[in-house]
Amino acid sequence: MPAKTQMNGSADDVEAAFYDALSRADLDGMMALWAEDEEIVCIHPGAGRLIGHAAIRSSWESIFERGQVNIRPLQLHATHNMLTAVHSIIEEFQRTGDSKQDVHVLATNVYVKTPHGWRITMHHASVASGKAPLDMFKASILH
Repeated sequence: MPAKTQMNGSADDVEAAFYDALSRADLDGMMALWAEDEEIVCIHPGAGRLIGHAAIRSSWESIFERGQVNIRPLQLHATHNMLTAVHSIIEEFQRTGDSKQDVHVLATNVYVKTPHGWRITMHHASVASGKAPLDMFKASILH
């Protein structure tokens, strides 16, 4: 496995790089963001659990063979501590030639702080029917 580049920013920076790599179908860029631990996990919508670099890389390679993935992360809710960050996201995606959104994706991204910076340790996404719900947390008014 090639050496990972140093990513000294935040888990948010790694997440931005993750979605950027998705949009460009950049397999090497995507895989450089994952933790070196072989216990990393990825679950794509409607698919089984993948564990380890080889299985995860192979799955993304198959996805990227179809071209870039047009996913936009929305409605981030995050919890952080010094060594771990968990992001719950609603993802909006655009299917080629489809302007109607009748589904959205719920994703959880887990990051760990390593000696080489923040890295992805888990990505779990599942399809949910209907339009994405409003972000009630941001829409609420505190008295």
